[in-house]
Amino acid sequence: MDIWTEKYRPGSLEDVVNQRHVVDRLKEFVKNKSIPHMLFAGPPGVGKTASAIALVKDLYGEKWHQNFQELNASDDRGINVVRTRIKEFARIKPIDAPFKIIFLDESDALTTDAQQALRRTIEQYSGSCRFILSCNYSSKIISPIQSRCSVFRFKPLEKADVVEYLKRIIKAEKLSVDSAALDAIFELSEGDMRMAVNLLQSSASFGEKITSDSVYEVASQAKPKDVKVMLDFAVKGDFKSARKKLHELVLKQGLAGEDIISACHREVYNLELSEEKKVEFISKMGEYDFRISEGGDPIIQLEAMLAQFMISSKKQ
Repeated sequence: MDIWTEKYRPGSLEDVVNQRHVVDRLKEFVKNKSIPHMLFAGPPGVGKTASAIALVKDLYGEKWHQNFQELNASDDRGINVVRTRIKEFARIKPIDAPFKIIFLDESDALTTDAQQALRRTIEQYSGSCRFILSCNYSSKIISPIQSRCSVFRFKPLEKADVVEYLKRIIKAEKLSVDSAALDAIFELSEGDMRMAVNLLQSSASFGEKITSDSVYEVASQAKPKDVKVMLDFAVKGDFKSARKKLHELVLKQGLAGEDIISACHREVYNLELSEEKKVEFISKMGEYDFRISEGGDPIIQLEAMLAQFMISSKKQ
């Protein structure tokens, strides 16, 4: 969808949410009109692409399009993208600027050979071009590239930052959203602003008033209260009721096994159990999540997980 994501993208570094430890350093680069090669690393949806574009806008002003090239490495992972598109842009002299900027998004998707070619390209055209690489996992970027870049590590967004940003959109779009819905959006997005905005947009198309129920409906995720009821039945030894609730989640609501385990993982901390039992439950969830990912039948594995919860609870 991403319509609102683009519509409300930061126009300058001042608008970037939360990442002050990064933004303050980037502002100095803009002030000095000079930047090094940079590597933006961090989880998805925390402002890496937004920061790169905001930096370019602040640096070049209205002419930023002429001196900026954005590529997504996940679209073409091979060495040809370095030998053709990147080299062709890098070898052309900048317009009314000391250097141009190439932003390579999701650069950890590049193959090792492509990264080796990129390393050489960075060396060859560093006089007229600066490279900004973004990735989710900096460990997948080869050491020669990392050593040539100034590394910026982006943090997951806090709840207050996500909610404040969403409230700006809610006000601009004249939406009716209750606080429980905002809590649900943050819980599901886990600090990913892009996902949070998309959930809000999807929920807005679902009905005039956005509630937590409509958010979970749009996200196709288990509601915490349903998961809590299922876990409570298992802990209390009522396996039949727990199994019935599980079947309702899987068969009637159409939820995937991995999603139910993720919801159980979030909800287990709210159970009235000792810390030792919670740790034991989390260990079991990891085991059954692995079994499902390896091809195990979701319903059988989830029923077995609930059975383990019930047996473990009786040992208290």
